[in-house]
Amino acid sequence: MQKLSIYQVLPRFWGNGRFSDWKSDSFDYVKSLGMNCIWFTGIPRHASGEDFVKGNLGSPYAISDYYDVNPYLADDEDRRMLEFERLLKRAHASGLKVIIDFVPNHVARNYSDTHGGIPLYDHCDYDWSDTLKVNYSDHRTWEAMYEILNFWASKGVDGFRCDMVELVPVEFFGWLTSSLRKQFPALLFIAEAYSKDNYEVCLQKGGFDLLYDKSGVYDILRSVMCDGSSAEALTWNWQSLGPLQSRMLNFLENHDEQRIASSHFAGSPDKAYAALAAAALFNSASFMLYAGQEVGESASGSDNGRTSIFDSTKVEILERRRGNEVLKRYREILSHLSEPAFSEGGNWDLGYCNGDSAGFDRSRHFAFLRYDNCSCYLVVCNFSDKALSADIRIPAEAQKICCPGRDSIRVESRAWDAAILRID
Repeated sequence: MQKLSIYQVLPRFWGNGRFSDWKSDSFDYVKSLGMNCIWFTGIPRHASGEDFVKGNLGSPYAISDYYDVNPYLADDEDRRMLEFERLLKRAHASGLKVIIDFVPNHVARNYSDTHGGIPLYDHCDYDWSDTLKVNYSDHRTWEAMYEILNFWASKGVDGFRCDMVELVPVEFFGWLTSSLRKQFPALLFIAEAYSKDNYEVCLQKGGFDLLYDKSGVYDILRSVMCDGSSAEALTWNWQSLGPLQSRMLNFLENHDEQRIASSHFAGSPDKAYAALAAAALFNSASFMLYAGQEVGESASGSDNGRTSIFDSTKVEILERRRGNEVLKRYREILSHLSEPAFSEGGNWDLGYCNGDSAGFDRSRHFAFLRYDNCSCYLVVCNFSDKALSADIRIPAEAQKICCPGRDSIRVESRAWDAAILRID
């Protein structure tokens, strides 16, 4: 499948927090980041204004009505669904696909089951005290969920980011995805999965197109950045995934994770560039960018390094993005996502042949080639506080495929940054 590059955003983060704020200039901005898809987080109506909700607005994952959108996102609450449909049309006209959330495991405590058919337990998972767990032992649930996704797909939604799939029977997802694709063959399904033991079963039995590589790339890059772990683990993860690699979704931030620039993570957005190049450009995995990450949002107003999804929070730095140096560097790196060598080309990990190369440290540096029939790029990620100056060895086997006669290439990079060189 096409390598996806997804921009995740809660609409309330943007402008005045309305559907109508998403006009052509907003979509042009998303595309300027190399993105071809947008995940509007928090579209289906969630519980708000009740004494059991979290924060002053409530969690987008405590669904109160699967067939409605949140009134606070509309200029005219009575025309809110029409406003969402117009948002879809504007996004598609700009060339972007649109993903929304599917929350199958639980609903809000005040869920309005006016359509019928979703049996519930009287308890919740974990500390999600604003929810009740959905009962999948009753097949009425299966049919009800099919009708819900059919409703949204019929409106033109291109796919669904499926929440906490490991808490729902994989047999249900296998039936759901295959049933919906009979009418919507191009419909995308992305799984929020965490255990590597479940990766293959989610993809093969669940019918998902992509799944989070949280336990792989994300955890590795965070450990390399914050704990001094070896960058060689990126190679080991790639090797362990094998043919599943192209079905992964890499990311450095999302609504569940801490902001890179926060004191709880790296403490500075400038330390993200090497990780960004590795996550977005290495191999064939798709990539996701969280709104605000590209301008260095630090969630300074929170006590946990996360931008709250439970409150009417604004990401003010997004409104002041003109001239932002972090944004400039993100655009430079992510501009390569649309190039064929990166979007559909081959990949060659160079760590194994550079252990003794001058200036190269396999624990702090990560190097690879991306290539197709027309071009070849060398990418070197520097996970170090020191500038990199190294001679990168290109093995004879790689020279035959993509860069003839280039047995060694001199590379320089700033600390915590990446060098991306076209070498053909």
